[in-house]
Amino acid sequence: MDLTLSTSSFFSVSSSCSSSPCKLQTLDFPSNSIHFLGFKPHINFNNTNNTHAHTKVRVFLGFKLHCYSKSVSLPNKNVNKGKKKRYGGILPSVLRSLELDNDVENTLDTYHGKLNPKEQTVILKEQSNWDKAVRIFKWFKSQVDYVPNVIHYNVVLRALGRSKKWDELRLCWIEMAKEGVVPTNNTYGMLVDVYGKSGLVKEALLWIKHMQLRGIFPDEVTMSTVVKVLKDAAEYDRADRFFKNWSVGKIELDDLDFDSSVDQEGISLKQFLLTELFRTGGRSNSSTNLVADVESRKPRLTATYNTLIDLYGKAGRLKDAAHVFSDMLKAGVALDTFTFNTMIFICGSQGCLSEAKALLDKMEERGISPDTKTYNIFLSLYARAGDIDAVVQCYKNIRALGLFPDNVTHRAVLKILSERNMVDEVESVILEMEKLDKRIHESSLPLLAKMYVTAGLSEKAKFLVEKSQSCGGFSSKTYAAIIDVYAENGLWAEAESLFYSNTEGSSSVQKKDVLEYNVMIKAYGKGEQYDKAMSLFRGMRNQGTWPDDCTYNSLIQMLAGADLVDNARDLLAEMQEAGLKATCSTFSAVIATFAKNKRLSDAVDLFQEMLRADVKPNEVVYGSLIDAFAEDGNFEEANCYLHVMEESGISANHIILTSMIKAYGKIGSVEGAKQMYEKMNKLDGGPDIVASNSMLNLYGELGMLSEAKLIYDYLREKNGADGVTFATMMYVYKNMGMLDEAIEVAQEMKKSGLVRDCVTYTKVMACYATKGELVECGELLYEMVVKQKLIPDRGTFKVLYTVLKKGGIPSEAVRELETSYNEGRPFAKQAVITSVFSVVGLHAYALESCGNFTKEDVGFNSFAYNAAIRAYTAYGKIDEALKMYMRMQDEGLEPDVVTLINLVNCYGKAGMVEGVKRIHSQLKYGDIEPNESLYEAVIDAYKNANRHDLAQLVSQDMRLASDVRQLTDSEAKDPDEASLSQ
Repeated sequence: MDLTLSTSSFFSVSSSCSSSPCKLQTLDFPSNSIHFLGFKPHINFNNTNNTHAHTKVRVFLGFKLHCYSKSVSLPNKNVNKGKKKRYGGILPSVLRSLELDNDVENTLDTYHGKLNPKEQTVILKEQSNWDKAVRIFKWFKSQVDYVPNVIHYNVVLRALGRSKKWDELRLCWIEMAKEGVVPTNNTYGMLVDVYGKSGLVKEALLWIKHMQLRGIFPDEVTMSTVVKVLKDAAEYDRADRFFKNWSVGKIELDDLDFDSSVDQEGISLKQFLLTELFRTGGRSNSSTNLVADVESRKPRLTATYNTLIDLYGKAGRLKDAAHVFSDMLKAGVALDTFTFNTMIFICGSQGCLSEAKALLDKMEERGISPDTKTYNIFLSLYARAGDIDAVVQCYKNIRALGLFPDNVTHRAVLKILSERNMVDEVESVILEMEKLDKRIHESSLPLLAKMYVTAGLSEKAKFLVEKSQSCGGFSSKTYAAIIDVYAENGLWAEAESLFYSNTEGSSSVQKKDVLEYNVMIKAYGKGEQYDKAMSLFRGMRNQGTWPDDCTYNSLIQMLAGADLVDNARDLLAEMQEAGLKATCSTFSAVIATFAKNKRLSDAVDLFQEMLRADVKPNEVVYGSLIDAFAEDGNFEEANCYLHVMEESGISANHIILTSMIKAYGKIGSVEGAKQMYEKMNKLDGGPDIVASNSMLNLYGELGMLSEAKLIYDYLREKNGADGVTFATMMYVYKNMGMLDEAIEVAQEMKKSGLVRDCVTYTKVMACYATKGELVECGELLYEMVVKQKLIPDRGTFKVLYTVLKKGGIPSEAVRELETSYNEGRPFAKQAVITSVFSVVGLHAYALESCGNFTKEDVGFNSFAYNAAIRAYTAYGKIDEALKMYMRMQDEGLEPDVVTLINLVNCYGKAGMVEGVKRIHSQLKYGDIEPNESLYEAVIDAYKNANRHDLAQLVSQDMRLASDVRQLTDSEAKDPDEASLSQ
C-alpha cells in the first residue's frame, strides 16, 4: 500500500514533546517488574491487532500522521547488507591466492598482464590489511602499462586512514600529487570520513578547506560525510549550518580554529594539512568562501536524509527531523529501514510511543521489512516506559517474523529482566540462547550475578561464571565487576574464590589488573577480613601488579574505619613515599578516627601534614577537628579551626555550627551558642534538629526553662521534634523536680511513636520511675522486651533496680540481682525482668517471664530460684513456689538470706505458721545470722497469717537483737580496749 500525507505538512509537532538526543545503539532501561509470559510466537505488541487497513492513524504527544485521499507512490530502498560480493572471471582465484599467500609479489606475477583497471580496483578494495593493500598497489604501479588513477589512490588512502597510518597516508597523498593525479569529491569525502571516525574532527574539516581552495565544491556525498562527522562529534549547530550553507551553494569555514587543533598523533597532522592549504592557496582564488554555480540545491540520496534526520534527533530538534522526513517524501527519495528506525527512535525517545508504533505500521505498509535493530529500538522504548510485557512481546516478535536476535537484543533483554530479579524469565532467555548456540556476552555477567546473589542463589551465580570461564574467560574489567557484586553483598569468600580462579589450570600465570585487586580488597574490607586485605596488598607486587592511588586510598580508609588507625597512618606514610597522592577523603578518614579516639595531637599532626602535601582540607576534616575539641572542652582550639576554615573560603555547615554550639555549651556561654544558632538561620533550611536539640540541652543544663520550652514548643509545632527532643525535655523537667510535666512529655513522646529503641524506652521508664508510677514502668518494659524484641542495656537495668527498690523488694535481693547481672551470669537478665513484673503487680507478665527460664533443664544460681519463688508467691501460686525451693535443695544449693525472706513470705501468704516459726526460731537462736530484712519478713508473715501476737513478739526480739548489735559495735570501738590490744 502507498503512504499518503496531507499537502500542508507531513508531520505537525506538538510543543509538549521534550527534547533529548537520540542514539540508536544505546539502550537505557528503567526499573520495573511485570509477569513474564514465555516465548510463544506472536506478531503484535501487547496482544493488540496490528492491522494496516485504517484510513487514519491517531496518535498523541507530538506527530500527527494523516492519510491523504490521493495516493502518491514513493520508491522504497531495501539494502542487503552483509552479503559478500561474488565476482566472475579470474578475480576469485586472485583473491583466494592473495588471502592464502603472504608473498604478494610472486602471486601477482602469475597474473601479469591479465588484470584490467577495474579488476585491480576490486583487488585493492577486498584487502582487510593495509600493509597488503599498499604492497599490491606498489606492484600495480611497477607494471609498465599501469596508468595512475584517482580511484586506486582513494582505495589505498581509505585503507591507510582506517588503520590510522597517518604518516603513510601523507606519503601516499604527496605521491599522488607528484603523479599528477587530481583528487576528486570522492577523495575528499573519503578523507573527511576516515579522519572524522578517528576523532580528528578539525583535521577532517581542514580537508574541506583544502578542497575549497582548490575550487572544488562538495557534492552531496561529501556534504553528508561532513555533517555526519560533526554530528558524531556532537557539533550539531555547526553540522546544521554546514548543510544549510551547502543547500544555498556556499561553503563557509571561517569559524575553523586552526590553533587549537592538536591531534592524537602530535602536531604533525595539522602542520601537514596547513602546509597543503598554503601551497594550494597560492595557486587558487584567495577567497575563503566558495560559492557554487547553482543558487540552491536539495539532497537526493537516502543516506543524506538519514544523516540529517539522525542529526536533528540527536540534537533534540524533533520538528526539524520531521521536516526533513517530510522533504524526503516530497522529493520522492527512497525510504529504507534505517530511515524508519531513526524516526521511530526519535519519536519514542521524545515520549511519542504511539507515533513510533504508527511509523512501524507505515513501514510495513511500504513493504520495508523491520530488521532486528527495529525491534531492539522498541525494546529500549518499552523498557523506558516500564512496560515489561511489551518488552517480552517485542522479543518474541523478532523470532516470529523470521529474524534472529543479535547480541544487542540479548544484552538488552537480559539487562531488563535481571535488573528486575526475574530469575525464571532470565533462565528462559539463556536456554533459548543456548539453543541458538549464542554465548552470553561478558557485559551481561555482572548483572546476572547480581540478580542471583540478590535472590540468594549465589551458587547459580558461581555456576554461570564458571561456565563462561570455561568458554574462554573474560576481561579483567568483567572479573572486577563480578567480584564487586560479591563485595557489595558481603560475600568475601565467593569473591576470593573468583579472584583466584582465573589463573587456575592455565600454563602461564595471568597478570591481574590492579582493578581486580582493588575490588578484592574492598570485598575483604566489607567482610571485616582486614588481615587478608593487607596480605593481598603486600603480595600484589610479587605478581607483577603495582598498587595505584585507588588501592592505597581505599585500604587506608578501610583501616581507619575499622579503628586500625595506626596501621592506616603507617600505610599513608608509605603511600606518600611511593610518590602517590592521598585524597582529601583519605586524610579525613584517618583524622576523624584519631579525633574519635581522643588522640587530638595525632589528628593535628596529620592535619599539618595534609597541608604540607598540598591537599586542601574540606568541611569534613575541619568538622572532625572542631567537634573533637568541642567534646574535649577545648573551646579555644575549636574556635581557632573554625576561623582557619572560614579564612580558607569554606563556610560553616550545620554540623560544624552544631559542634560550636556544643563548644560554647562546655564553657557555659549561652550568647556564643545563640550566635551559632542564629547563623544557621541563614543556611538553607535553617537550624536542623541536631542543632535545635543541642540548644535545648544547653538551656536545660543551665536551668533556663523558658528558653528550653520555646525551642521544644517550636519543634513540636513544626512536627520536627524527634526522640532526642522529647528525651531532653523530660530530662529538663525531671532535673527541676517538675515530674508531672516530665510525665506529660513522656506520654506525648509515646503517642508520637518515637519510643522505639532501647535508649528512648529507658528514658521514659526513668521518668515514670522517678514519679513512682511503677506499673507504667512495667508495661513499658513488657512492650520493649516482648513486643518490640529489644534487648535492655546497662542503662535500662539501672532504672529497673530503682523500680525494684521503690517496689519494696529487700535491698539484699536487689544487690544480689545487680551483682549477678554485672558478673554476666546466665539468666540474670530474666531474673531482674521477672522481679520487676512481680513487684509492680503485673503477675501474668512475671509468670510468663519466669516460665521462659524455669523451663530450662539446666541448673540455676540462687538468684534465679529466688526470683522464681518471689514471682510465684506474689501471684499466690504457693505450690509452684515451694516446688522451686525443693528443686533448689535437690541441686544442693543452700538457701541464702533472700531465699529465706521469700520462703517466709510464701509461708505467711499460705497461712503456714509452723514454717514461719521454724525460720523465726533459727533466727532467734543464732542458727541464721540476724538480718533486719528477714526480721521484717517474719513480722509481715505472721500478720498475713493473722498471728499478730507472734508478730509483736518478733518485733520485741528484733529490737533486742538491734540493741545487742549496737552494744557490740560500740564495744568494738572502745578506744581503751583498742589501746590495750596494741
